[in-house]
Amino acid sequence: MAPAWQASFVAAPPRDGSAAVYFRREFGADAAPRRATLHVTAIGIVEPYLNGVRVGDEVLAPGWTSYRHRLHVSTYDVTGLVTAGPNAVGAIVGDGWAVGRLGYENRSNHYADRPALFLQLELEYADRTDVIGTDPDFTAGTGAVLANSLYDGEEYDARLEPVGWNRPGFDDGAWSPVEPFAWDPDTLVATGAPPIRRIEELAPVAITTSPGGKTIVDFGQNISGWVRITADGPAGETVTLRHAEVLVDGELGTQTLRTAAATDRYTLRGGGPETWEPRFTFHGFRYAEIDGYPGELAPDAVRAIVVHSDMTRTGWFATSEPLLNQLHANVVWSMRDNFVGVPTDCPQRDERLGWTGDINAFGPTAAFLYDVRGVLGSWLEDVAAEQREKGFVPWVVPDVLSAPSSPTALWSDVVVSLPWTLYREYGDPEILRRTYPAMTAFVGSVEALLDEHGLWSSGFQFGDWLDPDAPGDNPSGGKTDRHLVASAFLCRTTAQVAEIAELLGEDEDAARFTALARRVRRAFRWEFVTAAGRLVGESATAYALALCFGLLEPDQERRAGDRLAEIVAKAGYRIATGFAGTPFVADALSRTGHLDEAYLLVLETGCPSFLYPVTMGATTIWERWDSVRPDGSLHPDGMTSLNHYALGAVADWLHRVVGGLSAAEPGYRAMRIAPRPGGGLTHATVEHDTVHGRVSVAWRIEGVHATLRVTLPEDTTASVELPLHPDGLVVEVGAGEHAWEYDLSEPYGTRAAFDMDTPLRALADDAAVWRAVTEVFAKHLPGIPIDGKAPEAAGISLAKLLDLIPGDTPELAADLRTAIGV
Repeated sequence: MAPAWQASFVAAPPRDGSAAVYFRREFGADAAPRRATLHVTAIGIVEPYLNGVRVGDEVLAPGWTSYRHRLHVSTYDVTGLVTAGPNAVGAIVGDGWAVGRLGYENRSNHYADRPALFLQLELEYADRTDVIGTDPDFTAGTGAVLANSLYDGEEYDARLEPVGWNRPGFDDGAWSPVEPFAWDPDTLVATGAPPIRRIEELAPVAITTSPGGKTIVDFGQNISGWVRITADGPAGETVTLRHAEVLVDGELGTQTLRTAAATDRYTLRGGGPETWEPRFTFHGFRYAEIDGYPGELAPDAVRAIVVHSDMTRTGWFATSEPLLNQLHANVVWSMRDNFVGVPTDCPQRDERLGWTGDINAFGPTAAFLYDVRGVLGSWLEDVAAEQREKGFVPWVVPDVLSAPSSPTALWSDVVVSLPWTLYREYGDPEILRRTYPAMTAFVGSVEALLDEHGLWSSGFQFGDWLDPDAPGDNPSGGKTDRHLVASAFLCRTTAQVAEIAELLGEDEDAARFTALARRVRRAFRWEFVTAAGRLVGESATAYALALCFGLLEPDQERRAGDRLAEIVAKAGYRIATGFAGTPFVADALSRTGHLDEAYLLVLETGCPSFLYPVTMGATTIWERWDSVRPDGSLHPDGMTSLNHYALGAVADWLHRVVGGLSAAEPGYRAMRIAPRPGGGLTHATVEHDTVHGRVSVAWRIEGVHATLRVTLPEDTTASVELPLHPDGLVVEVGAGEHAWEYDLSEPYGTRAAFDMDTPLRALADDAAVWRAVTEVFAKHLPGIPIDGKAPEAAGISLAKLLDLIPGDTPELAADLRTAIGV
């Protein structure tokens, strides 16, 4: 229950520039209270103080919510800080998300024209409670924080800090009286989301001098946060810190920042060593260029401070393949860096917005890796609040775009699919109940847009956003028909909301949405699917969505799976999907009998692929598959973030298929444990802290010997499918530790024996071998097609094929023998 607010918002008189505002007030206490509680928030970013002590360890508070609907209030027990006699309470308030430049449209003042403070200090005594709140008795001034911008950085002149401003006895005669600031107190809430905090410190892995003579610090990891420095120099000298994700030709590569300056400046006060870090900005970076540092920069003098929402880690994954492990680590880091209060697209450039499509695609992975009930629960309340006000689900939440957001697949349907994901993870139906009105409103709005056949065939769609084959200047212009994507996602969304309505006891809605789900599925099949199971457009995304969303009949699924495998193989196992298809393509392969192809796709290292960025030194997930090109240059388009989690959604497949752990019912009370080894991996481990406790699955294969170890928490059960067991053994188990050891029917990874007389069809049945064969032909005879599935492939061998090729072919023959293992 919210406190009875007696305080009101106050602000300093209008100002020029973006200097942070310092607020203060003194008060007397007859005695030390038995309890003292401080409630504080701001229109801007607030840093509260009491009697000279910084209160709490939150940073960037109150974070970013849909401020006009919900403004987070932080509450602290400050009993030990209030003393009998004079006291002083105050805060520094920066521009933050509320006032500063925000969004790629380069606009400021989205919520207010200046920062404002709300503070209420409650002093409880045996016979009364005294309240000191922001009111006309506060004064306002400025200090060392001369400028602050989330995008452009912070400027701090230590010579200007008003020493003692936050203690009693300070002379604030030159400060200004505060002014009332109109803000609805009903917006003040406690969100339940974990605070943003300093989470970790990183030491430099290298300090070098660039070709241009600049000092470059490499922290070895792309992060969200800032740099702390310690320096000793004369008063007035300024140290400048510029941040970037990448080096280009040895210099700081700022192209991925677009217009964000990402530059902090600290002016020394002099007189001895001084340590400083910004507090009213944050950056996405791995590298920092430091200019003006007095003397030689020592490694101990600089640290990168990792900053994000203080979520609890709940998921871990590791295998025998180092590149795959690094991919997973990159996924984790990109999630950390983009959960700074709001699930954002990127932490570095002039954007950092809560794009709905990104988190919708990434939701299952996010819920596995961290406890996201607080962050995403709060964010979904903002989504619903914005939807109620505007009549549509914004593409970004909080919404700071100038134009309305039309209903769009994957983006707008986040109001249905993300709560469903959270329900599946945590098993709490209240997650669904809280968001149910938003779900039904969205589905109803799209239902009104359907054509006479039941297709979502008009209006703007993002489609398979950032398909690698889309034009650089048109990220939505990929291979897959945008309205095929929209109609496929609508099939999934309507089926989900029908199931949710039934689960919540909304029987009339359940009947309505079930009928709608059948209607749109029929329409999809009528428009986009042949009787044999082929998809219009023949793209990997089209097949992946149709297979994973249950849009095909069983006999069609087999044909569609085969066709998807052919498409993936024809692309050389290079990735061919964007935001819509990537979360599903490996699943669509592995569930239709093409596990080998799924592994080949996931383990491919060429550009574009999941592992290509890893081979290029990436420590986070990129926005584009080729954000950095093989020659080291950055993709010339403005959308080249090196820290976007959306394409990291493949980690969900790693957890469920490689690791083998999935929930058989919401909340993991019942589980399916079914690791599916492949790709040459010899072991894998997955661990997950469910709402019931930790689950652990570890498998290992050495030659013909296999082991599987499973640990389940209390009150849970699992159906365990032993990987590659010769009898296909399935065991039902309960809580506790379980282990199995057995021999395989043949050594793991054994390939059939091939020679130059083996028919092409037989070679093509081995996905890895056929890939090697086709790569050889592409090398020696580029542009000449070779089809191992064609009817004539059953009667022709590599030896016969070589006889048909004119000229001398010893190198081709030698490479083919290597490819087939001869």
